[in-house]
Amino acid sequence: MNFDPAPAIARAQEIVNGLWVALPSALVGLIFFALFYLLSAGAKVAVARATERRWQTHRGAALAVGRLVQGVLILIGLLVALSVAIPTFRPGDVVQVLGIGSVAIGFAFRDILQNFLAGILLLVTQPFRIGDQIVGGGHEGTVEDIQTRATLIRTYDGRRVVIPNAVLFTGTVVINTAFDRRRLEYDVVVGYGDDVNRAKAVLLTTLREIPGVLSEPAPDVLLLDFAAAGVSLRVRWWIAPPRRDDALDGRDQVLTAIRFALAREGIDLPFPTQQVLFHDQTEPTDGDRARQREGWPPAPSA
Repeated sequence: MNFDPAPAIARAQEIVNGLWVALPSALVGLIFFALFYLLSAGAKVAVARATERRWQTHRGAALAVGRLVQGVLILIGLLVALSVAIPTFRPGDVVQVLGIGSVAIGFAFRDILQNFLAGILLLVTQPFRIGDQIVGGGHEGTVEDIQTRATLIRTYDGRRVVIPNAVLFTGTVVINTAFDRRRLEYDVVVGYGDDVNRAKAVLLTTLREIPGVLSEPAPDVLLLDFAAAGVSLRVRWWIAPPRRDDALDGRDQVLTAIRFALAREGIDLPFPTQQVLFHDQTEPTDGDRARQREGWPPAPSA
């Protein structure tokens, strides 16, 4: 069987010639897309700044508007580049293709679109902002960035967590820095033999002397419960600012001061104790004596 390579060579030459002819159009289309991409980046910054000047308290909304403008310009640039690179291409063809494959595209990009819309809504409504310390999605840390797909959180131990925007938008989020002040509390147990009113007075005096404890709202001490080891008192105080490091430093100062103040005043800090008694049967008749005390007959001999 004789193989004639002439048709294959002719077809390959035809493809090469077609690519060579289409190369200038492709380069021009690429240049158009690059220009639109640079234009979108500049428009994003300009629109965000203009919007932020108009809405000074809505920095997230300005960022969302800037990103929307950038996305629209990139889409327009892509369509223009395709029209230049492929003369037979028309934007209506894209609409037709999307109409045919809308179901498949919807399933494929459902999560992407959901996170994108959730990110836009987070930027516009601003339940939390960049720099806030939040608890959400099973993680806690400082918000570094709110992107169109996910929110970046830096944990307190120096790790980055990427949380999808839909999780934060539809789930519960605790914003620790939403307000200027934050209340902390700790339960202190004193002995039943100690004067409760005197213990409360010592705790309040100690709290007022700590620099990090706010005088307004004033700290307080409440009798919480009668525990097994003693009387449980709940100590509550306020700090500002309410960031994580401030809360840890304030807690350390308060607990250290309480420990030394109660010890100096002779107020006991009891802890639960348990007494365990073991019976050692040293005589053969020990078991019979116990049975007699209980009113039972002696055990039968072996």
